[in-house]
Amino acid sequence: MFYSSPQHTRYPMCLAVPAEVKSIEGHLATVDYGGVRRTANISLVEAKVGDYVIVHAGYAIQVMDKVEAEKTLEIFREMLSLENAGA
Repeated sequence: MFYSSPQHTRYPMCLAVPAEVKSIEGHLATVDYGGVRRTANISLVEAKVGDYVIVHAGYAIQVMDKVEAEKTLEIFREMLSLENAGA
């Protein structure tokens, strides 16, 4: 996921957003980013349905603990709500 940087910063940043594995077929998984579904290659990790993964360039590169993933997603939601509120 690419985040468009605010005007006051010089460099854009890439955020690692946890995605939930919804289904697996071979080395490909359907992952969910809070309602947006994408396909990711999971051949580099041992992921199962229900796990949260970090995806980079189409490949899952890390399996996250569910509690940590949910905390991270909550922080992203808070950041977006602040941005939308004009903070």
